[in-house]
Amino acid sequence: MDRPQYYRFHQGQKQLPFADAEYESRLKILRQTMQDTGVDACVLTSMHNVSYYSGFLYCSFGRTYAQVVTATDTVTFSAGIDAAQPWRRCYGDNITYTDWQRHNYWRAILSVTGTGKTIGFEGDHISISQMQLLDSFLEPKEKIDIAPATMKQRMHKSPAELALIRAGAATADVGGYAIRDQIKSGAREIDIAMAGRDAMELEIAKRYPDAEYRDSWVWFQSGINTDGAHNPVTARKLESGDILSLNTFPMISGYYTALERTLFVDTVDADSLAIWQANVDAHEYGMSLLTPGVSCADVTQKINAFFAERDLLQYRTFGYGHSFGVLSHYYGREAGLELREDIDTILQPGMVISMEPMLTIPDGQPGAGGYREHDILIITEDGNENITGFPYGPAHNIIG
Repeated sequence: MDRPQYYRFHQGQKQLPFADAEYESRLKILRQTMQDTGVDACVLTSMHNVSYYSGFLYCSFGRTYAQVVTATDTVTFSAGIDAAQPWRRCYGDNITYTDWQRHNYWRAILSVTGTGKTIGFEGDHISISQMQLLDSFLEPKEKIDIAPATMKQRMHKSPAELALIRAGAATADVGGYAIRDQIKSGAREIDIAMAGRDAMELEIAKRYPDAEYRDSWVWFQSGINTDGAHNPVTARKLESGDILSLNTFPMISGYYTALERTLFVDTVDADSLAIWQANVDAHEYGMSLLTPGVSCADVTQKINAFFAERDLLQYRTFGYGHSFGVLSHYYGREAGLELREDIDTILQPGMVISMEPMLTIPDGQPGAGGYREHDILIITEDGNENITGFPYGPAHNIIG
């Protein structure tokens, strides 16, 4: 039997998250960057960039995937186990590599790039071992890290992206309301979380009947489990007076949105109420600062001062917000658009960013627990648009 190193397996109809024109627009910007920097071919290897420039969100499962972009071609590379699904879900061509011979992945990529070219790569993603293979097979004349430029491009959302992100935020609200309806003393975190996840997946299926449904999740935490923003769900049973953290994360074609809220079961004590209200006030203050022309660092310093005046800054646990787009808890992130002291990116219209202050009061102290509110905002020409609808604060979220 003649076993090929790679081949094309195309069947079915293409189904993409966006119109062809959206991908052509993204590739046009990338190709201009390539021309400006002298790159002949980009070898994109991350989930977020392959998804952004082709529409295909790969599932690596121990295998390697890529997209090669040249001045004329865009080709995704996938493992044989996926058959034709990558072609159906990508803009442009797709080549399947086989595992009959080690490193057929790089032989397939070589068939498009050739040797002796200037290669763009993702320095924040490709491993040392894979870089060595790139050098061995492609024999590049030069290598240029294209990751910073692609990240900068992804920060600026198109109208089509903004429409999808708005739908995601609305879906997060649907999950939030489903969770709220399940909150009561004696209920388990896991059961409440499942109600929110199921509601979101049904909402996504209603809004996008031709999409793939994957990766939406909920973190619903109670009591001491609220101390960390990314603490997993447990089987802990809610008790009257518990602090709660509601976190819904619908995923639509690789695009992440979120809703995060502090709640209490039945009642809230005076110490907890004071801290909660202070965090809500910081949340509202922070949202007012998200306007075009200001830097992420400046916003951060102003919220820091707000908390310091109230002797609460020492309880802050992380930055105050981050970008949205093609990202998830296991891939991607526009790290240059985060509300932190060391990020000087200037906010511009078309960027999407969260405001999410969090205070964690250690166990055993008055008001112990983690307090967090989270809204998603689109930066506009003269301010921002808040696309999160679920209410926040003590007036709405003492449940019982």
